[in-house]
Amino acid sequence: MSLRESILLSWQRSEASLVDVDQPSPAYIPGLDVDTTLTRAARPVIDALASELTNEPVCIILTDAKGVVLDRRGGDPSLIRRLDAVDLCPGFTYAESEVGTNGIGTALEVGGPILVLGPEHYTGVLRRFACAGAPITHPVTGGQLGVLDITTQAQNSNAVLLSFAKLAARRIQERIVEEANALDQALLSDYYAACRHTGGSVIALGEEVFMINAHAQAHFDSVDQAALIDRTRDARGGTRPCTFIADLPSGFTARLAYQPTFLGNRLAGGIVQVREHRSGLRSAGSPARVPTLPGVIGTSALWRHTTQEVLESAGRAEWIVAEGESGTGKLTLLRAVHNYSRPGNRLVVVDADDAEVVNAATTELEAGSDLVLRHAHLLSTDDIHALVEVLQTVRDSLSDDPWIALTVVTGQSGAQDELDTQLLRFFPRTVAVPPLRHHLDDVQALVPHLLARTGVAGVTLSQAAVSQLMRLPWPGNVTHLRTVLGEVARRRRSGVVELDELPAECRATTRRHLTRLEALERDAIVDALAAHHGDKAAAALALGMSRATIYRKIRDYALVT
Repeated sequence: MSLRESILLSWQRSEASLVDVDQPSPAYIPGLDVDTTLTRAARPVIDALASELTNEPVCIILTDAKGVVLDRRGGDPSLIRRLDAVDLCPGFTYAESEVGTNGIGTALEVGGPILVLGPEHYTGVLRRFACAGAPITHPVTGGQLGVLDITTQAQNSNAVLLSFAKLAARRIQERIVEEANALDQALLSDYYAACRHTGGSVIALGEEVFMINAHAQAHFDSVDQAALIDRTRDARGGTRPCTFIADLPSGFTARLAYQPTFLGNRLAGGIVQVREHRSGLRSAGSPARVPTLPGVIGTSALWRHTTQEVLESAGRAEWIVAEGESGTGKLTLLRAVHNYSRPGNRLVVVDADDAEVVNAATTELEAGSDLVLRHAHLLSTDDIHALVEVLQTVRDSLSDDPWIALTVVTGQSGAQDELDTQLLRFFPRTVAVPPLRHHLDDVQALVPHLLARTGVAGVTLSQAAVSQLMRLPWPGNVTHLRTVLGEVARRRRSGVVELDELPAECRATTRRHLTRLEALERDAIVDALAAHHGDKAAAALALGMSRATIYRKIRDYALVT
């Protein structure tokens, strides 16, 4: 059989994906989200199309950008039974890599509409059908949202099916624009109301909208504005009001109050009101002078501010809680501050997940040691109650108090109420140790320091490579950066590491969380591009992708090429 070029290429991709030519088994994805921008926009369009095709033996199918079927309408009983037999129904994935050439998966791969006739399907059981698929793209971002597919039995095939599919996809995109305009209008209304009523600094966050009012631009300098903007990422998409603190590079601290905006039951975005919470460490416009602490790397204003807070606490033997995400360097900071401020005192670190944590802490405190209780968020209720008695005894019986610090990972506690109301009342100060993404300027100094700790001498990173590392979100913070640099040092034991020699995960600047499958795909694309010296066509051929697909994937993963 002679195949069209687009179908032949699809067959080659299907073969490379090891699709079963007789009976594929599409993956089933439970718990589908059926209330999305795509499904809301598509529902009335599919209703209207289904009514027009009432007497036609065709089925209208909507999928997401992964080819997962979200909705299926129409079709006579005979067609529905045949579709059920091949799992072309809600929840199942009809990506090309799962079931081979078909109107859904192939439309996603080529990034355009396509009609796949019966014998053009790669898999034998699908050759009894004809399907016309038209991709649905976001009218603002251009990203793929899904596919509108019209399927019928092969003997009923008609070129008009593709026209119907394209018209329906276009109408869905128009409705997405209409919904986006309504959502943006609701957000804009709340933004103007907040600006009028508060007279202060206001930020508006939407899916495609970001606004910061004139008061904020006048009240905060450009560096502080950038820090505020970065801090608001933690609130974006939130459906509940929340308040959080931002330590600004200038040394001041700001209080950010987030309030979501809804249009009916749809989230339009949110409004952040910014208040200067209290003065930071600077006086008369000059930054605080913070001593250099061995092992603590960072010169940004935010990191200096954090270090100074811990230094002040240790200098007064004030008990303190160091709170932050995993890998931010809480324990490293506490140790360095202790060595600087209390060099004559012994410091002992006790881990909260130790079965003998209470006995160990009691023994060390009775011996006069300073103590860091690490991972206090893991303490059980019984251990918290026991430690409360120990700390009360220390307070009552010792004239020369030891310095005690806790480390807590933000938002992780099995006994949050007891931790907050009973244990933390002994600790008058909590210092928020910032995630690395909030002081990315320090990556420049962290890189050589962490490389030196790998034990491999003579390895450096080019400025382009360091600049790329400074663009990444680092979900695992400094620990994550250390792991990446350890991998770099294992690959190169001397010389200068260039941008294209960084691990694959460092070549993508997207801030969204990737699934394991997406991460593997991203890494494969990066490796193929490196192997073919950036030639996208050659990399696509090696991966069994179309050129359109690899360009789309590069854009979706924000790969630096």
